[in-house]
Amino acid sequence: MKQHSAGIGFFGLAAMVVGTMIGGGAFNLPGAMAQGAGVGPVLIGWGITGVGMIMLAFVFQFLANTRPELEGGIYAYAREGFGKFVGFNSGWGYWMSAWIGTVANITLIFSTLAYFFPIFSAEHRLFRLFVSVVLIWGLFWLISRGMREAALLNIVTTIAKLVPIILFIVLILFAFKIDTFQVDFWGETGFVWADVFPQVKSTMLVTLWAFVGIEGAVVLSSRARHKKDVGRATVIGLIGTLLIYMMISIFSFGVMTQEQLAALPEPSMAYVLEAVVGPFGATLINIGLLVSLTGALLGWTILATEISYVASRDGVFPKVFHRLNANETPVNALFITQAFTQVVTAIALFSEQTYLVLSSIAGIAALVPYLFSALYGWMEAKRATSLRMMVVSGIASLYAAWLLYASGFKYVLIAMILYAPGIFVFLLAEREQGRPFLTRTQSMIALIILLCATYGIYGLWTAAIAL
Repeated sequence: MKQHSAGIGFFGLAAMVVGTMIGGGAFNLPGAMAQGAGVGPVLIGWGITGVGMIMLAFVFQFLANTRPELEGGIYAYAREGFGKFVGFNSGWGYWMSAWIGTVANITLIFSTLAYFFPIFSAEHRLFRLFVSVVLIWGLFWLISRGMREAALLNIVTTIAKLVPIILFIVLILFAFKIDTFQVDFWGETGFVWADVFPQVKSTMLVTLWAFVGIEGAVVLSSRARHKKDVGRATVIGLIGTLLIYMMISIFSFGVMTQEQLAALPEPSMAYVLEAVVGPFGATLINIGLLVSLTGALLGWTILATEISYVASRDGVFPKVFHRLNANETPVNALFITQAFTQVVTAIALFSEQTYLVLSSIAGIAALVPYLFSALYGWMEAKRATSLRMMVVSGIASLYAAWLLYASGFKYVLIAMILYAPGIFVFLLAEREQGRPFLTRTQSMIALIILLCATYGIYGLWTAAIAL
């Protein structure tokens, strides 16, 4: 898709980056961080995250500038660097991450609405299911009117969600108490690295989901008005979001102790501000959260639709994802995405799956595309003989690999369960291209995925029996 004046401009791309990153995760950071770590480990965790994510943003900027023809970004980088099957898996994993993240946000919307209206509480499952149908297919109608128009609306929701967040930061800064901040700074046992390290690891899965969306501008690169805006929007959006996240989580430790923060219900940010200014604070944050989640639903649905459309256009996803309507919206890709979102939402609503569990699974599913993008960045930097970008890409690759380790073996296996059905989808796409069989290398990769998925299913089954 060529650049044209009606494409998405810099602010639209930056809003996609910020708007998809700042969803429900931002509003639950204080409690989510405190559940596994004290102030000191959280600071170390943010330090690692800040360096890793900034390096990854620079990789995306470098690739967007040096290989602008690779549209779809996070999927195209893996395909170009490691072959069609790896590219497919990156696209498949990212597509799943996007709509599972949407399900997570829908569950948090209902939890937030229950604060105001008891009918949205967990016991009214059928009512929640009905509202989810209206919400999911309302998004289908809205985005089908045009991707650019939906991206412009995302700018509005992004600005609207930042207002209560900035107000929160200002108010808790005035209420900040250094004595409270220093309570159990390194945890109950003080600074003992054997105890601090697991706390640092526990923060990583939280920060992972908080930053999924950094690639928003890259995914929409084919619709950018100017390709040079893609990299700029990624870096600027990431740095701004990182500063906001750090202030939300760190300043909260000056208002409540770790034990108090860890005990807060979702969204914990509302109850932190309630402790500062009373019930008005919780009301303000919950309203802001609803706006934020609505914007995140819009952004994630756009990204899921676009990544599956671009992959289908390249012959990596089945042709059914490829059809455009009169508004140049990939309507089939959008419909399939919403259908999966609806089915999994119904399951989540009736199985009591929490926001944190769903967002963790979505975050892990996105890690594979991040890792291969960073590795491809290193390959391109080597080819361009850019020592600086080789170092940057190397750090980004190590960070993505560290996240896979820190997230825990259980979640990695669950992610492989999600990746396994993709093998058959890839075979369908290959059959459409006249290539009905996997190559030797593709077969080896598929076998590893299937073995990990089988072990993951076995683990879940034995855990269910134990309960």
